[in-house]
Amino acid sequence: MDRRSFLKNSALGGSAAVATALAAPAYAQGNRTLTLVTTWGRGLAGVHDAAQRAADTITAMTDGALTIDLKAAGELVGAFEVFDAVTSGQADMYHGADYYFVGQHPGYAYFTSVPFGMTAQELNNWYYHGEGQALHDELGSIFGLKSFLAGNTGAQSGGWFSKEITGPEDFQGLKFRMPGLGGEALGKMGASVQNLPGAEVYQALASGAIDGTEWIGPWADEKAGFQEITKFYYTAGMHEPGAGLSLATNLDVWESLSPLHQKIIEIASGEANQWNLAQFMNNNGAALQRLQAGGVKVLEFPDTVWDAMGVAAKETLDQYAGDELYDRIRASHDTSLRASSGWIQQSEGVYRTQRDRVMG
Repeated sequence: MDRRSFLKNSALGGSAAVATALAAPAYAQGNRTLTLVTTWGRGLAGVHDAAQRAADTITAMTDGALTIDLKAAGELVGAFEVFDAVTSGQADMYHGADYYFVGQHPGYAYFTSVPFGMTAQELNNWYYHGEGQALHDELGSIFGLKSFLAGNTGAQSGGWFSKEITGPEDFQGLKFRMPGLGGEALGKMGASVQNLPGAEVYQALASGAIDGTEWIGPWADEKAGFQEITKFYYTAGMHEPGAGLSLATNLDVWESLSPLHQKIIEIASGEANQWNLAQFMNNNGAALQRLQAGGVKVLEFPDTVWDAMGVAAKETLDQYAGDELYDRIRASHDTSLRASSGWIQQSEGVYRTQRDRVMG
């Protein structure tokens, strides 16, 4: 009898085999297809690209053993239904902006953007080297989700308006599309705020159902065609200084995956996060020049508007205080923001000011 046969048939070998079987997690075997639903209409510049990038990278890195079947908004569920679809098991994953889901928990806003919040670099600092990812995990565990950042638009524009904004009073009664806590802040300034999926914004603006909209930035806004409707464009806003996008997996599905496939999803999400930010930043400058050449009037809000936005933003963020997890997310976010901002302003901020002065 050879050694392998002996171990197989001995009591010791049998016990070892049983122990090994009990210790080994029951990962799903064979090739799998996971359904990914998104909050984005198919082809929406940048945001859909981030979802597709993550899906394609996961499929490629697993050599097809884990194939991601991407369904754009409306192809399986509506844009704002993806959260419920994944938590209920109707779909396996979603890609979207988590601030769409502040109705589930206001803490979700911090993993996209909050008014007067983090830039993309500041968000990454908090998420990857502070407490951000751990807090995202804790929040997701309540709803049965495992999430990663998987895209970033960079600083978003203040938006498109049917008229110039000369003071805070111009927001009274203004019908404006803006999601998240930034939209709530605008509502406190008197605006009639609407939360529309990206694919519906052009028609709403063209029909007069809304008086103005924010979307993302020059490149995505040009692709959406807003310049065909109005020419008043504010290039800076308080609402999304660095909007993160998330890839979330149903927690039961996540736990059924092998450690290798889990790590691939994590890596693919991180790669999409950096790739997508570079995509937006690379395209925005040239797009802004084209918009201006086409007659778009590029504007900045006056200080009185910024000041009123600041008051409204603080009221908005304060109204959720008292929820223990929200308070911890906010405190962690704000502590990291102060630390990152201080150094960035004194290093890169000074450098960029002097570079532009010296080099022109």
